[in-house]
Amino acid sequence: MSINTRKALPRVVSRAEWLTSRKQLLAAEKEATKARDAVAARRRRLPMVRIEKGYRFEGPDGVVELVDLFAGHSQLYVHHFMWLDEPDTGCPSCTRAADRSFNEAHFAALRERDVAFAAVARAPWASIRAYRDERGWTFPFFSSHGSDFNYDFHVTMDETRVPIEYNYRTKTELIDAGIPAEYLHGDWPGASVFLRDGETVYHTYSAYARGLDELATPYQFLDRTIYGRQEAWEDSPHGWPQDITSGP
Repeated sequence: MSINTRKALPRVVSRAEWLTSRKQLLAAEKEATKARDAVAARRRRLPMVRIEKGYRFEGPDGVVELVDLFAGHSQLYVHHFMWLDEPDTGCPSCTRAADRSFNEAHFAALRERDVAFAAVARAPWASIRAYRDERGWTFPFFSSHGSDFNYDFHVTMDETRVPIEYNYRTKTELIDAGIPAEYLHGDWPGASVFLRDGETVYHTYSAYARGLDELATPYQFLDRTIYGRQEAWEDSPHGWPQDITSGP
């Protein structure tokens, strides 16, 4: 990562002046918290869609159905694990997320609220198993290879399977937003949530791109530092260190 090493510095002020500025920022932070809570309240009021298609997944115990990924719980959080066809391996960002967060303490907190977790990639199970074992991972990890799962939930772009859509935008809208057409292929970040009523499964939520920001714990720490995430898309003062290779 090519971060600019010439770091500018914030203004140096008295404690009293700093406290005035901090309290002004605190007011804005409280408004942001209230807005976030309001969005979460709306999220809890979303309708849902019944899953009619019979998706099948392969994992350590053989072939299973979507309802089996709940492991007896009423809700299921799916991390759509991105895969690189060449060299047949997991993507670096998903790998970092798994190394940092996909642990028993994390999953225990979910299970306390009756939520199961599963990572799903479109690679064949043999490839996933080899990569999982190499990383020493023990979290639930499944292959959707051969099914429409990734394509139906728009985390894999392949026009031969389904029309391109990402983050609720069509191919035309994505290109108009500045994404080059040649980038619109392969796996993209996403997560989906499902609810089970008996053996019937419903899709309640999916998020993509920066809609997943709050799930990346290191970002939440970095957002509270003076230099932030140090990425080029951030609105930072002139001279702040920024990774010129990064994007939104």
